[in-house]
Amino acid sequence: MPLLAILSPSTVEVLYMASALIFILGIKRLSGVKTARSGNALASLGMGVALAATLMVLGDVSWTVLLGGVLLGSVIGGLLAVRVQMTGMPELVAFFNGMGGAASTCVALAEMAKYVRGEPTTSVSSGHGFDFSLALALSVLIGAVTLSGSLIAFGKLSGKIWKNRFGPIGTQGLNVVLALACIGLAAWGGFLAEDPSSITTGHLVLTAVALLLGVGLVLPIGGADMPVVISLLNSYSGLAACATGFVLQNNLLIVAGSLVGASGLILTKIMCKAMDRSLANVLFATFGEEASGGGGADEYTNVKSAGPEEAAMILDSATSVIICPGYGMAVAQAQHKVRELAGMLEEKGCKVRYAIHPVAGRMPGHMNVLLAEADVPYEQLFELDHINGDFQTTDVAIVLGANDVANPAALEDPQSPIAGMPVLKVWEAQTVFVIKRSLSAGYAGIKNPLFERDNALMCFGDAKKFLEGLVSELKDL
Repeated sequence: MPLLAILSPSTVEVLYMASALIFILGIKRLSGVKTARSGNALASLGMGVALAATLMVLGDVSWTVLLGGVLLGSVIGGLLAVRVQMTGMPELVAFFNGMGGAASTCVALAEMAKYVRGEPTTSVSSGHGFDFSLALALSVLIGAVTLSGSLIAFGKLSGKIWKNRFGPIGTQGLNVVLALACIGLAAWGGFLAEDPSSITTGHLVLTAVALLLGVGLVLPIGGADMPVVISLLNSYSGLAACATGFVLQNNLLIVAGSLVGASGLILTKIMCKAMDRSLANVLFATFGEEASGGGGADEYTNVKSAGPEEAAMILDSATSVIICPGYGMAVAQAQHKVRELAGMLEEKGCKVRYAIHPVAGRMPGHMNVLLAEADVPYEQLFELDHINGDFQTTDVAIVLGANDVANPAALEDPQSPIAGMPVLKVWEAQTVFVIKRSLSAGYAGIKNPLFERDNALMCFGDAKKFLEGLVSELKDL
């Protein structure tokens, strides 16, 4: 008996359920910074068990194709893991979401091709009813939307894609037309068409239109909403995998896809709450790089600046400091210098904490990951709701490129695009250092009145270089 056929289907199902349980435990441990590494290892173990079980029930397969795919995927994954910097993690996450959608679409189309040829679609499939046709259409539709949408998100995060390059694509009217076309094509290819050529054409055209719809859905969304979009696309990839599980009648894919889909939706809801915006508002009413472009240097008056020497003298006498990291810290890769500065302040008896806004950065948990890389104690990280009331009794607040999440306009200007969004009330501290390259606007493209506050000092320059100078000055005091 060949090695690949030594396990019975019932034994494989037991291994699948074991893999699903390991996935759940891994996700549970990913919820904490201290346990995240072991959670990731557990999830990898679960996937290893699932792959081994699948290989042992496939029967006659091509070892050349199988091992070639494993080798190619391992090389690509390894290179990405080694070469991609922490600042590139949002783009990498978006890319991986897209690959999940691509896999679901390709598997569904392969099963469709078997179906139109009259071949059994899986080793355990017993027929092709309404449920199969529906799952097949959903797998193609959601997978294709996830693929193209994620690639657009990847391009927008890397600054290589702007809305005005695509003409009418991305307008709400065209998106509605494309969505209706997808529904019609899914009904035609899955339920109305009878001959093989019509079924094939229906699903292939559905794939093309869904790819265009994915572009149109993500293209108009501004950069400030990218954390929400990434979590939503992650959910889409899980739902696509779940639908593919129904196509293949594979319980593991159904469970794992459901876990990813549900966790992604929960995270999306959390992110929307953090921005005080509904999901519909994020998807259909945008702000970001397509905004008015306000916040230029010519719009500010009475801005005061400080160099490392002045900032060091103020920090030397501080007893309480709250650091507010943002994407500027990530771009400058300044997290290690932040940790060094915090250590020096703590040696002087200063209480140091970190205020983490849920949408600071370009993906959920971006700041937490960067600070964990620099060995910042988890106990010093506080979410917005738990630390916002402490700024009033804080000597110094240090804002590191966190522009929109520390903008008082969200609370003071009802006409602002970010009106109502919960923000860090850094301006309530006795002194605020805003470490930023210039007075340029953040993703929301609007002016930040914080820069003009009497207690705010602009510390212009690259965050890492400025902190290096600040640390050097503190050593001399």
